[in-house]
Amino acid sequence: MLRLSCGDSVLDLNPDLGGSIARFTHKGADVMRPTPDDATDVLQSSCFPLVPFCNRIRDGKFVVEGHKVQLSPNLGDSPHTLHGQGWRNAWRVVEASASRAVLSYRHGADEWPWDYEATQVFELRDKGLRVYLNVTNLSRGHMPAGLGFHPYFNLTDQTRLKAHVDGVWISDDEVLPRNWHAGVLFKDWTHGDALKFDKLIDNCYTGFHGRAEVFEGQNLTHVLRASPDCHWLHIYVPLGEDYFCAEPVNHMPDPFNQPNSGMKCLKAGETRMIWMDIALA
Repeated sequence: MLRLSCGDSVLDLNPDLGGSIARFTHKGADVMRPTPDDATDVLQSSCFPLVPFCNRIRDGKFVVEGHKVQLSPNLGDSPHTLHGQGWRNAWRVVEASASRAVLSYRHGADEWPWDYEATQVFELRDKGLRVYLNVTNLSRGHMPAGLGFHPYFNLTDQTRLKAHVDGVWISDDEVLPRNWHAGVLFKDWTHGDALKFDKLIDNCYTGFHGRAEVFEGQNLTHVLRASPDCHWLHIYVPLGEDYFCAEPVNHMPDPFNQPNSGMKCLKAGETRMIWMDIALA
């Protein structure tokens, strides 16, 4: 475990568990859902990186420039490969100081037939955190690349979320995007709405302006901001749990089967980068 501190804020990182955030506190209070001490799965963490793609790829199959790719399932019995490779592997500590750390993950071509290197930079502040995530194509040919963050926040009956979006992808029974709905569906995030709901929320919202606000009742508690190319916000609110996820990403789920999905191809040596801020009110 790697610990950073700045003023009243403390950040614990777990490089071995998917390069994840294990805990983020301010004045001893948890800003994010804390990771259990005995956690062995990155899905128990406070936040983990999505690289080199976000969310699901249908049946793990796609074709890019003649490459027929078949990825193995990596979450339970679902056939749809999820979130890339970074979250399922250990990261290396490249640099660490009192309030800043750099983690790196190097991937050698395998069933994902491209070499790449991903880097996370954590910068802790007294009342906030900024994280940078980038990926560099180390292969000779073009490599598809997308990025995102998967933060978990604490949830109560009073927790509300406000984020400007213009529509939502309605998911099918396999949590893959089926069709796009303009405007509000069930929850009006643009004007602020309660996160607790009587149905599972696991959807990708479009037209995200890069800012989401979290409230407890009427009190703003923290603000999530993301880099300008994160036009999508994936919101996950499971039934009966005490957490929710608001994931800024730079492409939509199942990107190889949708037009204008946000997925891009990197030339040899090219880098793609995003960032996320969590600021305390």
